[in-house]
Amino acid sequence: MSDKTFDIQTRLLHHKYKTDPHNGAVSVGVQHASTFHQESLDTFGEYDYARSGNPTRQALEEIFAELENGTASYAFASGMAAISTTFMLLSAGDHLVITDDVYGGTFRMTTEVLTRLGIEHTFVDMTDAENVRQAMKDNTKMIFMETPSNPTMKITPVEEIVALAQKAGCLTVLDNTFMTPVLQRPLDLGVDIVVHSATKFIGGHSDVVAGLAAVKDETLSQRFKFLQNSFGAILGPDDCWLIMRGLKTLHTRMTASQKVAENLALWLNEQPEVQSVYYPGLKDHPGFELNKKQSDGPGAVLSFELADRETVNRFAQAVTIPVFAVSLGAVETILSYPAKMSHAAMPDHERAKRGITDGLLRVSVGLESEDDLKQDFRQAFDRLSLN
Repeated sequence: MSDKTFDIQTRLLHHKYKTDPHNGAVSVGVQHASTFHQESLDTFGEYDYARSGNPTRQALEEIFAELENGTASYAFASGMAAISTTFMLLSAGDHLVITDDVYGGTFRMTTEVLTRLGIEHTFVDMTDAENVRQAMKDNTKMIFMETPSNPTMKITPVEEIVALAQKAGCLTVLDNTFMTPVLQRPLDLGVDIVVHSATKFIGGHSDVVAGLAAVKDETLSQRFKFLQNSFGAILGPDDCWLIMRGLKTLHTRMTASQKVAENLALWLNEQPEVQSVYYPGLKDHPGFELNKKQSDGPGAVLSFELADRETVNRFAQAVTIPVFAVSLGAVETILSYPAKMSHAAMPDHERAKRGITDGLLRVSVGLESEDDLKQDFRQAFDRLSLN
């Protein structure tokens, strides 16, 4: 096993699976088998059917559990598969408190699926723990956080909310997609379950769809394993291998992208065409100090606001470097329009309440030159004034 005294930069590379004990390969083998031979009626091996366990998936799950300082982790077919499985820890009659500016897919799952199962929910602004306390009921069984939030980059006081949950005996869940374990380790802050869309920074190359969840409590781990096996929304071995490959460069990619994001946010704040910039690395961000306390950096995602939808459309057509697309966390910079992409599932009036306006753009900074990105954005801004 890896030495947990090592920095996470080292732990991403040095762990139980860094070499194959049978042949010395510096890469985990991909095992495609769907079923496994058993020695006898009474003697079953470690694996029997690949939905229940696969050597390649087990390697990823053990590696990731260590990175999150958990006892176990679970690999899923998508981030929403990880989140949906987490919600299945709830039962009819339970109540969920969930951050108001949550990812659109999570909003859709909450409002259109959980409600049909008899699970209540309350959306709250989680920048203030008091809002959470007031929303909690006797039947509250889970609090779902996302910090920084998507796409307005609000910061949640994780430890304060964990304290409320522990007093009430309910679970806490945190979507850590934007930060990854490189920058934020929610289990160390007392959170019960951390979930990720590993499609994003963890995979990092826009070539795999995956989800991960990690837990620290052994009893909760067993419940999670049961649900993973029951639903069967598992990650295939080839995709597991791609995620493990992405982990090897995660620290380097996050560090480089974050540095450019910090400078880009400062620069955007000075551009006359930009009305607002949302990034926890800016000193005037309301969550700046809190984010410094509970994370190791502000991350590589920011949002900024232009005048209106038409201005956004012209800007998106004028830039040449970013990919204009759904998703984030890749080696290439991705420019997204939350109103029609990540939060398309959210009705207009719900988006408006959360500050997701028609002028809002989200940027996930990749590995391009900072100067090239600024020059590209500047020429796009200049073209706005020519029309």
